[in-house]
Amino acid sequence: MCDIILHEAPDTECRTRNEASHKFRLTSGSKLHSPAVFEIPHSELRILHRCTMLVVMQSHAADSEVARVVEVIKGQGLTPHVMPGATRTAIGVTGNTGAVDKALFEVLAGVEEAIRVTKPFKLASREMKRDDTTIPFKQGNIGPKTFTVIAGPCSVENESMILKTAEFLVSKGIKFLRAGAFKPRTSPYAFQGMGVEGLKILSKARERTGIAIVTELMDTEFATAVEDASDIIQIGTRNMQNFSLLKRVGKCRKPVLLKRGMSATLEDWLMAAEYVMAGGNYQVILCERGVRTFSDHSRNTLDLGVIPPVKSLSHLPVFVDPSHGTGKRGYVPAMSLASLAAGADGILIEAHPEPDKAMSDGAQSLDFPGLENLFSRLKELAPAFGRTM
Repeated sequence: MCDIILHEAPDTECRTRNEASHKFRLTSGSKLHSPAVFEIPHSELRILHRCTMLVVMQSHAADSEVARVVEVIKGQGLTPHVMPGATRTAIGVTGNTGAVDKALFEVLAGVEEAIRVTKPFKLASREMKRDDTTIPFKQGNIGPKTFTVIAGPCSVENESMILKTAEFLVSKGIKFLRAGAFKPRTSPYAFQGMGVEGLKILSKARERTGIAIVTELMDTEFATAVEDASDIIQIGTRNMQNFSLLKRVGKCRKPVLLKRGMSATLEDWLMAAEYVMAGGNYQVILCERGVRTFSDHSRNTLDLGVIPPVKSLSHLPVFVDPSHGTGKRGYVPAMSLASLAAGADGILIEAHPEPDKAMSDGAQSLDFPGLENLFSRLKELAPAFGRTM
């Protein structure tokens, strides 16, 4: 079986909502000797992730030959999707191609080769994009050669605390602040966050310090407000399969940090990422935050063993949240260091100037000296794993 890799073309990195099409560069592990660029309308991107086969035409293929291939595809009860390219055309095929011999298409005039796409998560898969994804920010890149720390309190409690935290983080070289303006809580009586007022405080912290903001979106109603106030939109564990919300952030042009559901399999997690990417937002960061098991010695069971498999299957960056993964601040440093060793691209940890007075999740939050000590240890170890901080 041939490999297929579909890369986002470099000139689409700064695309806007108003652009009518999206370009991809395709390479294959067999007959193609040079990349082919295909231009796909945004309205058809959702089709691309459902394709189970691509028929790649020769560069000199005539329109009549393309039409003949389309006819044969339809004759097999399948649906063709023609994707014209700068140098050649590809035809995506949706439907049950499992029983169809790809040689049926390869013998047709003008066909270079037919390539099967095997994973249900197409856009998130290395079959579509072989190289690791790097997400650029003004504050620095998130990706394969860096190890990024995102830190801050569980929730926005008041302006002075957020500004104090942002200033401390920036002074220590931490460039991403996490804090929830909207908080999903198990109890309806627990602190639910400050809402829109919290977003205004986060915006003020970014304006004053230049720090990047990571905050959670819980409801499509506030999607625009959260997008405006954040640099990374977080989707929490309870919303990993909130498909309306995933579709909405797929329309955003801010990166999405997608936490693994507390009972989600690896495929469930990647299919959730696929929902976001199918909407046109390819800037997805996966975040392991622990799963529910029979263990009672920690809040959740932090599944660091998922990092090598997800790295093997997907090109997306992977973060770890050891705060929620353990629920106890004494365990956070060890699991943070283990996350670096396991191959994560960064960590998302909770830190508070006075954890014992925190309005939510104080037991798993580091104080500032604890965070500073952990950050120093990570910086010392990162080069041994080929990472910079």
